[in-house]
Amino acid sequence: MAASSNSSLSGSSLSSDPEDYQPPIWKSYLYQLQQEAPRPKRITCPQEMESRPKYYGREFHGMISRDYADELLAGAEGAYLIRESQRQPGTHTLALRFGHQTLNYRLFYDGKHFVGEKRFESVHDLVTDALITLYIETKAAEYIAKMTTNPIYEHLGYTSLLKDKMVHRLNRGRTEPRRVTFQRDERISSPLVRRSALKDTPEKQCSYEKIHNFKVHTFRGPHWCEYCANFMWGLIAQGVRCSDCGLNVHKQCSKLVPSDCQPDLRRIKKVFSCDLTTLVKAHNTTRPMVVDMCIREIELRGMKSEGLYRVSGFSEHIEDVRLAFDRDGEKADISASAYADINIIAGALKLYLRDLPIPVITFDLYSKFIQAAKIPNAESRLEAIHEGLLQLPPAHYETLRYLMAHLKRVTMFEKDNLMNAENLGIVFGPTLMQPPEINALTTLNDMRQQKLVVQLIIEHEDVLF
Repeated sequence: MAASSNSSLSGSSLSSDPEDYQPPIWKSYLYQLQQEAPRPKRITCPQEMESRPKYYGREFHGMISRDYADELLAGAEGAYLIRESQRQPGTHTLALRFGHQTLNYRLFYDGKHFVGEKRFESVHDLVTDALITLYIETKAAEYIAKMTTNPIYEHLGYTSLLKDKMVHRLNRGRTEPRRVTFQRDERISSPLVRRSALKDTPEKQCSYEKIHNFKVHTFRGPHWCEYCANFMWGLIAQGVRCSDCGLNVHKQCSKLVPSDCQPDLRRIKKVFSCDLTTLVKAHNTTRPMVVDMCIREIELRGMKSEGLYRVSGFSEHIEDVRLAFDRDGEKADISASAYADINIIAGALKLYLRDLPIPVITFDLYSKFIQAAKIPNAESRLEAIHEGLLQLPPAHYETLRYLMAHLKRVTMFEKDNLMNAENLGIVFGPTLMQPPEINALTTLNDMRQQKLVVQLIIEHEDVLF
């Protein structure tokens, strides 16, 4: 193996100064191997086979033995044919010549041809991809095993440029992280507050880390992995692409990429139903714009509205607000001139929170909060809820903190709006907390705890955050 030409970035200039960074020249060894891979050679049947399925061509030889298939393919690297299995009539086998031996694969068709995960439009494409994969993995097994040990992702010039861009975007317009601690208040005599004021509590950092949203992708034309700089071989599904930021890597490299996804606004198609962390990172905000804008509008003109958040607005108008945010983002008009009824704005906020793919109180913490609500001792119950809050992802934590502070202010107008913390807990419990698995019985049984969790967070908002 001529690995010497691949031990570096082939002339890329690395510098500690991001301004001097030059894009790497991709490593070409695996690309060269793909060019050398055997080409498919179809072995056609000399006679027409009446039993041939309509989705196979003349490469179908009917029910022949393995030995006879081996004879037909002998001496032609890359030769292939399809035969009907003698052991299991009605099933089909792809016989492929590679490495001076005949390889047999169970062949399937469901509108596309496949022997494994990849699905192909034609048998010829399937064989082409198989020969490339077999050739590269045979010739470069050791190289592939080691190709992630010196990734371009870790090189100083490449990484510092990425980090500088991320830090600049994350810090632009952001205040310093707030220390989460129980502040002592002489008006509150709870032992929880007295004890918590004396101890150090963890600081809730707003790092807003986000894992990449990788999905299998077929690249048209040659593509190189942006983690290890090696060629992404094969005919289809050569690697994975992050659907949020566009990073292209090998499937095996995707497991090693740091949680540093910086979503690209051009890839974020909508505001509603978008992952919370993805949205705030894409828009470079600490909270979703929907939350900020709706709360601002409600506090401007709706705090005394009777049944605020309990009374529903017209669903058609709420849908209009959703479409406005998806279409116009922060430029969406939700003013009184556009929507005089404040319940429409309140309904849009609830819809946004309800439609999050991962709820504000995340699926993995759901049971922790439900169990916390069942603790009989009031002080221990609040301690358990606080521990759960500290485990929320930063964007979820900040969104919940801001929302609870707003709902606390709503309760201050209870005389007018008739909405106390318990009533708001009934409304927002199922909106902010959803069980990981959809189960009507579980949801019904947990409703009391859902309500209590939100009620307690509203009542003790100044203590818990």
